[in-house]
Amino acid sequence: MKITLAQFNPTVGDIGGNIKALTAAFYEAHKEGSDLLVLPELYLCGYPPRDLLDRPWFIQDIMQGLERVQNLSRELPSTGILLGTPYPGRHPGKGLYNSALLIAGGEIVAVCHKSLLPSYDVFDEARYFDPASHIEPICFKNQVLGISICEDAWNDPALWPERRMYPLNPIQILADKGAQLFINISASPFHLGKEELRLQVLKSHTRKHRSSFIYLNQVGSNDELVFDGRSMVLDAQGRTLEVFPAFEEHLATIDTKHPSQPSPYYPQDPIHSTYGALVLGIRDYMKKCGFTKAVLGLSGGIDSAVTACLACAAVGPANVLGISMPSSHSSRGSVEDSRLLARNLGIKYKVIPIAGLYQAYIDTLNPHFKNRSADTTEENLQARIRGNLLMAFSNKYAYLLLSTGNKSELALGYCTLYGDMSGGLSVLADVPKTLVYQLSHYINRDREIIPTQIISKPPSAELRPGQLDQDELPPYEVLDRILHYYIEDSLSVPDLIHMGFDREMVKWIVKKVDGNEYKRRQAAPALKVTGKAFGMGRRMPMAAKIDSGDGSYLSTY
Repeated sequence: MKITLAQFNPTVGDIGGNIKALTAAFYEAHKEGSDLLVLPELYLCGYPPRDLLDRPWFIQDIMQGLERVQNLSRELPSTGILLGTPYPGRHPGKGLYNSALLIAGGEIVAVCHKSLLPSYDVFDEARYFDPASHIEPICFKNQVLGISICEDAWNDPALWPERRMYPLNPIQILADKGAQLFINISASPFHLGKEELRLQVLKSHTRKHRSSFIYLNQVGSNDELVFDGRSMVLDAQGRTLEVFPAFEEHLATIDTKHPSQPSPYYPQDPIHSTYGALVLGIRDYMKKCGFTKAVLGLSGGIDSAVTACLACAAVGPANVLGISMPSSHSSRGSVEDSRLLARNLGIKYKVIPIAGLYQAYIDTLNPHFKNRSADTTEENLQARIRGNLLMAFSNKYAYLLLSTGNKSELALGYCTLYGDMSGGLSVLADVPKTLVYQLSHYINRDREIIPTQIISKPPSAELRPGQLDQDELPPYEVLDRILHYYIEDSLSVPDLIHMGFDREMVKWIVKKVDGNEYKRRQAAPALKVTGKAFGMGRRMPMAAKIDSGDGSYLSTY
């Protein structure tokens, strides 16, 4: 059986555009003599469609789109189409399924509904869909196909002996009912470490059921989520026969009767993957939101330097504007370092001093702040002036403003609301500071793009004389480890202290994380690259009093 796999990048809501790409792939598949064209989960409407699924007109548009696909298949009846789409149901419940439809000769010849509906982290499928009421393989062209959808393949009890989330294993059920070839269509978001876990899951199925497995994943970025693709074909021994590239569209035809020779599969280097995910995330967010150019503030620090490099890789240097906004507290080196970075990248560069604007603010507020000493209020004014200037360029020239803060800062609230947090997309908000440094070295792997002095100098917000991050924060190497354990692994304060971290440091960090939820709720959308990002996948209360586990309370507004 010849099968054409379309690792495509759909746009959410663009049913017509998604069908156009499907049509070109269908003609190409037929030319290759393919029996079946396969497309990712919810391909027709794009993933994730979120509350668009609650709108009757949107479901109506999807059904009209399905009619177009049926008419297309009628033109070339020898090639079937397997695609993911929302599909109305007639049973009590939500009235909608996450489905895989097999269309051939103008007819819907089989419908498979998703059984396992994730509702953890960034997923909320139980909000919209009903689970399948039964699971059956499909007979097509003398093959018994075990069709599953994304999460359906992730409940192998051998992999999750202590924390299985669902009572049934759809792949096992399909195998017991005679499936000969497994096909899983997915929209599985990227995060660091997932590629290795995904391979482990697929190998487990092939070895257990002695059947080949085709895994087709969406690629591209929609809002905060980045999809890496990396679709693959495994033989019955768990050996990889085909592995599609990461972070790019790919169309290829395989022949299950005459499979290619097994080839070793090596998961990508984590830094290489993070770089690729962030570049794709910027590019797709801008393209799908209608932006062609980006603007960002260049502080002379490593975060803005890395963000500028990623933006250039995403949309080209000619489409990036960097603005340096020195105050009386800015070092001369910060401006010169920014200028050198801009020259190395070939981007447009402007210098707009803010000392005069800052003094005007101080003069205006002084009568109202009488008898009160200067504090973070005056420091934050500088960041907010810069945010206002950057937003003015965004408004005037229709540039997307890229926020440059990292995850370590955002976790602790070491950032200024309506200041350096301003922006339409937060590029590094899920990238810990230590990983930012690793990205800078990766960017400079062939030549010096980011000036060495930017990487080597101590980080500073430069909002007051002599200010350094290290004077106010724990060392980033320690801070990022504690943040990882607390945010991504959900460890408690006693857990962290038991691991050997300093008690007072842990309590200070956790109090900062919990007490700055209100800031993160107002932050720009953040590209997700770790297992737990701030944003849609982490839903924490803002007004709460949380027992730390040792008799004290940590969370205050």
